[in-house]
Amino acid sequence: MNDTVRPVFHGFEQIPLREYAERAYLDYSMYVVLDRALPFLGDGLKPVQRRIIFAMSELGLAAGAKPKKSARTVGDVIGKYHPHGDSACYEALVLMAQPFSYRYPLIEGQGNFGSSDDPKSFAAMRYTESKLTPIAEVLLGELGQGTVDWTPNFDGTLEEPSWMPARLPHLLLNGTTGIAVGMATDVPPHNLNEIVSACVRLIDDPDATVRDLCEHVRGPDYPTEAEIITPAADLLQMYETGLGSVRARATFRKDGTNIVVTALPYQVSPSKVIEQIAAQMRAKKLPWLEDIRDESDHENPVRVVLVPRSNRVDADQLMGHLFATTDLEKSFRVNLNVIGQDGRPQVKNLRMLLTEWLVFRTETVVRRLQYRKERVERRLHLLEGLLVAFLNLDEVIRIIRTEDEPRDVLIARFALSDDQADYILDTRLKQLARLEEMKIRGEQDELAKELEKLISLLDSKAKLKKLVKDELIADAKKFGDARRSPLVARGAAQALAETELVASEPMTVVISEKGWIRAAKGHDVDAASLSYREGDSLLAAVRARSTQQVAFIDSTGRSYSTAVHTLPSARGNGEPLTGRFSPVAGASFQAMASGDDDTRFVLASTHGYGFVTKFVNLTGRQKAGKAMLSLTPGANVVQPAFVANVDTDRVVAVTSAGHLLAFAAKDVPELDKGKGNKLIDIPKAKLGTERVVAVAVVPPGGKLSIKSGTRAMTLSFKELDEYVGARATRGGLLPRGWQKVDGLAVE
Repeated sequence: MNDTVRPVFHGFEQIPLREYAERAYLDYSMYVVLDRALPFLGDGLKPVQRRIIFAMSELGLAAGAKPKKSARTVGDVIGKYHPHGDSACYEALVLMAQPFSYRYPLIEGQGNFGSSDDPKSFAAMRYTESKLTPIAEVLLGELGQGTVDWTPNFDGTLEEPSWMPARLPHLLLNGTTGIAVGMATDVPPHNLNEIVSACVRLIDDPDATVRDLCEHVRGPDYPTEAEIITPAADLLQMYETGLGSVRARATFRKDGTNIVVTALPYQVSPSKVIEQIAAQMRAKKLPWLEDIRDESDHENPVRVVLVPRSNRVDADQLMGHLFATTDLEKSFRVNLNVIGQDGRPQVKNLRMLLTEWLVFRTETVVRRLQYRKERVERRLHLLEGLLVAFLNLDEVIRIIRTEDEPRDVLIARFALSDDQADYILDTRLKQLARLEEMKIRGEQDELAKELEKLISLLDSKAKLKKLVKDELIADAKKFGDARRSPLVARGAAQALAETELVASEPMTVVISEKGWIRAAKGHDVDAASLSYREGDSLLAAVRARSTQQVAFIDSTGRSYSTAVHTLPSARGNGEPLTGRFSPVAGASFQAMASGDDDTRFVLASTHGYGFVTKFVNLTGRQKAGKAMLSLTPGANVVQPAFVANVDTDRVVAVTSAGHLLAFAAKDVPELDKGKGNKLIDIPKAKLGTERVVAVAVVPPGGKLSIKSGTRAMTLSFKELDEYVGARATRGGLLPRGWQKVDGLAVE
């Protein structure tokens, strides 16, 4: 007895989970790559597109037919060939009907099929109607001529073509995009005439390089009239490698003082561009523009009007900024990754694409000719039998009437084949009687000539090449058109600096004691007379220009900066600086300055220390500020003093005890940051009660105004001589009655 235990089969296979997961994911990946996302090089279609086109041809929706509801087409597609979602299928149908999405639309839609402003705003499929366009004939024209392999549909009840017998390289004409698993494709559309011209060049010169072919294919040709500004060298590299990018730029023209945008890059909607420009206007980053309007209509699909603030605005400079900051200029990725003749995905260069497609086309033509040759040979064979029947009509009739098995008798009597005998028996008697020998022989002669021509074509590679070339040229003549996207050599757009976008206007920046900031137009503003919030008052005011920065120094010596033109108007109370910056808790803003980057200022503390620095050192860090002036304990910041010329100007410092010292500005060190050197001497014993009230810089010929209450005393540059001394000395005492100084001003 055999004690070996045999395994029991439970109706399922047991495999490790890892192996199952790997196999399932690989199967899914291959399905997505080959049957969903990537196009086949031969006809340039994805499976869903191919099935839509085929289903419409089966429904009789040719270019000359009456359109039918799109829902009818979608129903046939998902019910017979493509068991997926109806919305995705309908969206694929709509895409092939949109003239702004497809360079050469394959479907003609009636109803709302979306707009360039919103491509997905199309109506539901129960409302729209569709049929094929004339150029779809390029894909379908040879379908029933033995040119393709047929495969069962998903449930095995019908057959569908594995590919379309495309007469033109549709892949490059309309392009495609798709995302698979681990790979993607981005093929841009091209001009039909250019592609055919390149194919003809390749037929005549099989050794032509990509550079040679680019003499014909100058670049992509999108459905829009926006300019392609990618340099020719970059386009050549793109076609040589199959990878790269294409940059398209909107076109515009001047209409009086207005700027009118007439074409946008591919798949860019006017509403999105308007929204991007409006966002810059709201953020006060585009003060050159007064208004923007969308005047697009049926006659002008794209008409976006930009209204500048004045006729002095440079249109080219403004548009250059918009090109750099909005979708008025857009880059498109190119990845020529397609499924080749071998059924495998590969990134191919232009020469590989066209060479492989010409092989596909030649094979298709050979299959078409072979199919026709077989049909002609069969017809000649049948006509030969029919001629025998006609010449022996009485005998044939007798055999049919009297014999039990007329088919076998006819074969034996006249040496006919099975097909000939069946054809004679299937022919009606009245047709036999009406046939004439001359007609039969005439048809035989015509078919014999056609057969001879077909054999000649099939046996000669040169003649086959010429046939393929002639058919390409004929289709180009029938369906070709002029290039839409002009190729223009232009440099890359550059965004303008924020200051370049702002008109240079005089401004007065005003800060209050509690740190509220605002800006008034003009330099003749009386800051003290402005209205302030209750309990608040003027701290300082500086003259600036709208194109400059303004810097603020807080009680810790940190510096913050912002653009003058972004400050709120002086018509209101302004806004708190703490909304723009983040000083440390308890710090307050004590001084401010404005100027160009190279403008010099004297920064000083109330303890008498200071240095000269360039304005650029005060800027750069906005939110958290930057350490600028090192303060001794108990010291505060004095309002910075403008230095016109370090070599000739005098620095004047005055204390709360009435001591005033003037000395040469060149004696003050120039630093990027720090504590500085002593400007005027305040005895240590008096640091708690005496402080520096103000610092000023007086140029030769200038005058110093010393303010005390409502009074002011003016000293000329010459009169300051009696107060001139070495830096860091005590200085001279002002006259009695003027020793309580509130501030200094230079006239």
